[in-house]
Amino acid sequence: MSQSVVITGASAGIGRAVARAFGARGADVALLARGRAGLDAAAREVEEAGGRALAVPVDAADHRAVEAAANEAVQAFGRIDVWVNVGFASVFAPFTEIEPEEYERVTRVTYLGFVNGTRAALAHMRPRDAGTIVQVGSALGERSIPLQSAYCGAKHAINGFTSSLRTELMHEGSNVRVTVVQMPAVNTPQFSWVLSRMRGRPQPVPPIYQPEVAADAVLHAADHPGRKQYYVGSSTVATLVANKFAAGLLDRYLARTGFDSQQTDEEGDNPDHNLWHPVDDTTDHGAHGTFDRESHRHDPQLWASRHPALAAALAAGAVSGATALGLRAARSR
Repeated sequence: MSQSVVITGASAGIGRAVARAFGARGADVALLARGRAGLDAAAREVEEAGGRALAVPVDAADHRAVEAAANEAVQAFGRIDVWVNVGFASVFAPFTEIEPEEYERVTRVTYLGFVNGTRAALAHMRPRDAGTIVQVGSALGERSIPLQSAYCGAKHAINGFTSSLRTELMHEGSNVRVTVVQMPAVNTPQFSWVLSRMRGRPQPVPPIYQPEVAADAVLHAADHPGRKQYYVGSSTVATLVANKFAAGLLDRYLARTGFDSQQTDEEGDNPDHNLWHPVDDTTDHGAHGTFDRESHRHDPQLWASRHPALAAALAAGAVSGATALGLRAARSR
């Protein structure tokens, strides 16, 4: 039987690439997002790739609308095997320059959107005692940076919520699985349509990865949901290690570099931001942003993430080899 998948934030960026990848598997894919033009284009890509598509315009912040969309997906495809939460909103600005209503909106979409999607998925998965929920997280949910306090706070909240939920499912002996995929900087349209009050145009902090790299990791996590979380990109791992062992030093580094590294030298001006209304309602923006030339399509860390035992053995072997060479050199002196 074909896999039945629901994806939030499916009209652009990572969600769009994930939808296309599941379509290539012949999956039945329900696409949830606000922008109708983006949704329609995503549906065409899924069907051209070999899957079946159902486009459902929905605001993830509206729990009733998300629940109705889940019911529509089940009515169309019979069940939900995988639910992928991707959709988010953000504001690029110092905390004191973000209006309370804007902060609340980012939290409702980015954090509560994941909560709403997870609740809707569980309503259909728990009675079957089967299914997988993939939360598309971020390195910024582990290590915050300046100018994105609303987004970082929401991503931290997703990690806490998911960890709590996972233990509850374990307690009841459920076969429903939930896992998190922590992403690096990805070349998506968000940098063109995010609300920004920076002097320059928003940009992802290098290294930047293409959405297909992220999608590949999401599909792997959906296939292997037993792990608590996956880290995508060498930069994500490096950031988490630095934060664990040198958090104070990293604070000072980000205070010095974190403002300029998130904006270009071009003057910032984005009146058509997507915080309150979709930008892709009449125009499709696709999966990629404007940073194709700077973006990577591969990363060796992905292989290590999928083969942790072998990677650890190779690393231990390398350390042992280096130690042996060092001892041999010392004896020869």
